[in-house]
Amino acid sequence: MPTECIIVVEKRSDFRWDDSDLQLITAEEFIAELPQLRHRQRKVINLCRSFEYQGIGYYCSLLAQARDDRITPSMETLIDLKHGSVSAPVFAELTRCIGPDVDLPRSLSTLTLQVMFGQIEDAEWANLARKTFEQFRCPLLEIHLERQEGANGWGVTAVRSLDLRDIDPSRDAFFLHALNSCIRQHWRPTLLRARPRMNLAVLHQPRDPLAPSSLETLEKFKAVGRDMNIAVELIEKKDFPRLTQFDALFIRETTAVTHHTFKFARKAALDGMPVIDDPDSIVKCTNKAFLADMLNEHQIAVPRTQFVSRSTLAHVERQLSYPVVLKVPDGAFSLGVKKADNGPQFRAMAQAMLKASAIILVQEFMYTEFDWRIGVLGGQALFAARYHMCRGHWQILRHTDDGGHAEGRTEAVKLGDTPTEVLQAALAATRLLGDGLYGVDLKQTAAGVFVIEINDNPNINLGAEDAILGDEIYGRVLNHLLQSHERGISERRATAPQLTNLADARHGKLPLPRIHSGARPASLNLQ
Repeated sequence: MPTECIIVVEKRSDFRWDDSDLQLITAEEFIAELPQLRHRQRKVINLCRSFEYQGIGYYCSLLAQARDDRITPSMETLIDLKHGSVSAPVFAELTRCIGPDVDLPRSLSTLTLQVMFGQIEDAEWANLARKTFEQFRCPLLEIHLERQEGANGWGVTAVRSLDLRDIDPSRDAFFLHALNSCIRQHWRPTLLRARPRMNLAVLHQPRDPLAPSSLETLEKFKAVGRDMNIAVELIEKKDFPRLTQFDALFIRETTAVTHHTFKFARKAALDGMPVIDDPDSIVKCTNKAFLADMLNEHQIAVPRTQFVSRSTLAHVERQLSYPVVLKVPDGAFSLGVKKADNGPQFRAMAQAMLKASAIILVQEFMYTEFDWRIGVLGGQALFAARYHMCRGHWQILRHTDDGGHAEGRTEAVKLGDTPTEVLQAALAATRLLGDGLYGVDLKQTAAGVFVIEINDNPNINLGAEDAILGDEIYGRVLNHLLQSHERGISERRATAPQLTNLADARHGKLPLPRIHSGARPASLNLQ
């Protein structure tokens, strides 16, 4: 006996096609069905307008599964499509289904495809349409693609469910053909996908010569992630629209408030994603004026520091003992840091810096053969290193006139061999900021230990900061993000409304939660 097939719609008027040979039922009728009216397992195609959580389309799929119907789409698919649970590897797998002969004008940078029951009119996209339907088993799908570097030039960036009302009348015949083909096909459940514990986006700039982690180091993060069942994908500035496809964000670019890194961090934080560096840490750590005041306020030793503006320049100059160090508040990698050996040098340097910043910092000069760098993660010391000064220079990084740079030697040190007062100062300083990943630069002198600055995106590189811990340093960073991600999942589950007895709810003993139909999504076309 052939399997009975019913089509569920929100309103009968939504289904404008001839339904004489189709068994059509509204969502309200489906939900209200009594058990004695269902004699055998059925195939159910849910064509409701929306699948939002606790919407009527959501409950049709939920109750169909409770009744052992063969439902399309399944609850797993609804969660994936509506709650950003589709993993980056799934998109990568679908991208590989795009044929090599796709020929579209170079003026097109984005493309959307409408797929009906796994079918599409254009043969060159047929394989992608079929694979996407097999992956999600959702009747009507919209696939978003973006032009990318690679063999076929296109990549899948999003998959969304469609509304019946989004189907253009010119495609009515094709819709009915695809629907009838689906009804005749043997039912197959949604493919079970082995999900990683977390999908992590790592924001980087491949051509940055001073990136906090080299490309080789980022590959190490990916390798350690695979061993931990964490999917790590490298993304760039152009991937901002894809950010919410991931579970967490790790920024491996030099950050700044007026920079795309802050935009990424802010978006991730607003969406509840764990992120290193978080936007609050970026704001605070990238401004040396804030750090100096914060550390002074909490009695953490720093070099003597004064703020200088145009109006106070002459007064401060008369009080100084040379040499001194001048800093713009938002400089990075020793840029915007100068040393003045006398009054005329100080005046010239300060006047130039004040053209770009309302205030600058002037600190006493402390020469040491190396700076301590203590990496701190989640309030605990992660690594220790000595950053040695460049030969013949007073900084660990020297910029050359031709735009190049030279760096001093990095020497990893066991935490157990690191002076206690250095570790204590680093931990005390980062406790004022948060529980993220920080790199604290300190100078150890005869007068004591002084915090120079706190970096929100400290260097972690193969053969340097990892020389003592090896793979453990990468695993601890990934595990920190993973734990934050899993805590977020637990918190959301704890606060989500749940039905304690679905069968009782269906039979009127418990009220069903409020059902709403949701707004019609905007129609998208070629762009």
